[in-house]
This record gives sequence, C-alpha cells and structure tokens, in this order.
Amino acid sequence: MSMTAGMILCGGFGKRLRPLTDNVPKPLIEIKNNYSILDHKDNYTILDKQIFDFKNSGVNRVLLLTGFLSGKIEERYGKDYNGMKIEYVIEDEPLGTLNAIKLGMEEIKDSEQCVIRNGDVVADLNIKKMISQGEKSDYPFSIFITKMMSPYGIVEISGDKLVSFKEKPLLDYYINGGVYFSNGEINFGDFEVGDIEKTVFPMLANENQLGYYKEDGLFWMAIDTSKELEEIRKEYKNRVDKPWGYEKVLIYTDQYMTKELFLREGFHTSFHLHEEKDETMYILNGKGYIQFEDRKEYFAKNDTVRIEPEVPHSIVAMENTVLHEVSTPHLDDTKRITDIYTRAAKDKSKPI
Repeated sequence: MSMTAGMILCGGFGKRLRPLTDNVPKPLIEIKNNYSILDHKDNYTILDKQIFDFKNSGVNRVLLLTGFLSGKIEERYGKDYNGMKIEYVIEDEPLGTLNAIKLGMEEIKDSEQCVIRNGDVVADLNIKKMISQGEKSDYPFSIFITKMMSPYGIVEISGDKLVSFKEKPLLDYYINGGVYFSNGEINFGDFEVGDIEKTVFPMLANENQLGYYKEDGLFWMAIDTSKELEEIRKEYKNRVDKPWGYEKVLIYTDQYMTKELFLREGFHTSFHLHEEKDETMYILNGKGYIQFEDRKEYFAKNDTVRIEPEVPHSIVAMENTVLHEVSTPHLDDTKRITDIYTRAAKDKSKPI
C-alpha cells in the first residue's frame, strides 16, 4: 500500500448557517458538546469527526485547505492533533474548490495518494476500503457516491387513488458524497478557478477517467443549513464514534440497556470483557464473528449471540454490520485486554 495523505476543504464561508458562522468556520461547528476528546471533555466538531476517521483509515498526514477564519482552525489543531500530523494550505482569495484542491495537490508528494473530503460532510463510509479499491482501480480518480434521500415525504398512487405515504425515503439515484480518492496527480485540464464538481469532474467523466466508490445504507449528511445541523446534533445526542464505527445508546433504564453498534467491514472491537454486564446481540444487518479465546462464533443477519460476564471477546465485521446489544444496565463496564487502536493515556477505561 502506498502512503496516503488526507485533504479537507475548510475554506467556505458557510453563508447559509449565519449568524453561527460569522465568527466560527463551518468545519468547527459543534455537533455534540461535552464529548470525550483525547483526555478531556470538549465540543465535538465536524472536523474532529473527519480527522478521527482519517486516523483510523491509515492516513497520518492531513492537509487542511483553509481560508475564511483560518486562524481559528489552526488554533484548535496546531501541527499535531491526536497523533495526526496537521498541515495548512491557506487560500488567500476564495476562488472555488478547484483552486483550493490545486493548491493542496502541490503539497502532495510523488509517492503519495490522496483522499479529499468536503469539510461539511459527516459520513460513516469505510475510507480504508475506498483507498484499497482506488489503488486497484483502472481510474486515476474516484468519487464516493451515496443514494439520495428525498428531502420530502413522498406519496404512492394507484389508478385514481392515493395508497400510501413514505417519509423521506432513499431514492433510486446516487449523488456525489463529497469524498474523493486520487491515485496521483489530478488532471485539471485548462481550468483555473470555480467548483471542481462543475468543471474538472465532468471533463474527467467525458474522458473516461472517473471511477466511483459505493456503499449503501450508511449515515451521510452534508451540513449546509440550520435544519441539517439540528438533524446531525440529534443523531449525535447519544452516539459516540469509535475507530471501528460507532455506538449509540437507544434505551437506558434501571433494568436494562439497548445500544446500537455499527462496525465497518474489516474492522473489529478491542479484545475485551465485561465484569458485570450480561449482553445479547441481535444482528440486524451484515455478517462477521465473535472471536473468543478458544473459538470463533460466526453470525449473520437475524442471528442472536449471548455474551456472559467475564468472557473475553472481540466483535469482527466481515461486512458492514449493524447490531443491537441488549444488556444489563452497566454503561461503562468494559475492560480492554488487547487493543490495536491508539488512544490518549487517560482514556484506558473507556468502552470500545
């Protein structure tokens, strides 16, 4: 595998989110407050999520393409953030995403590949898999695509009558998901300024140089308006991002607890045990296995797996997997035994 750099577009004005973005750059808008970052509590921003995902995908160098309120972004992340090398490419005059990416590509080494992200997109795609697919692709550049969700509820009709309502369904159309992979230099043609989506991408498509990476059924949201910001904050109300995906508390009472876990294909939790928690996992989608000390127990959609207290195990996803974990109400009862994921020194007791 070649070295892969990350690049995030952070220079927009966020006009549709004003007055919130008058003094805060759009990528620094918080999506959850009082969130555990490193060894302290802080606000969790769009950019925190993106850098975190890069780190867990094997990317260790991130270029932030900044402009508006660049100083505030640099003040937060500095040159090193959570073990990631952070560099800044500042666009003095806003000339569109094409110019910003062109400036960023000047900092990419000959031996490097690059993943480029829009700074306002929160998505659970498997960047590691996208990189792997892009390396093997015949196309020099590829775009993450995702199914479009209708902004409105739709109705279904039959003959002269209306028969049903569907609330904001996924449509049979794909959209540009705002994450790109470049296997080397980008062919910018004769274009100098403007949005890369309206200039370079159509050119590459016409010249058969544009591939795609697709994952269906993932959480994806571009935060452009206050309505979308409200929706993402609702998503993160009881959610915590993990190196392998996320966990979300759905129900928490004195009698029991239900969590939703999402694991990306090819990822797994730490090898861990619960001293008191007795849990049963209901597999909603995907397949994988539970790695015990002496065996593997495979699972697929609609399977049920019981994990008793004091039993060391790891959950391994062979496909993108969503499961519901119903257990006794011991929220932080996790003891890690072995762990491939790096984390802050004071973070050793937190659940993974």
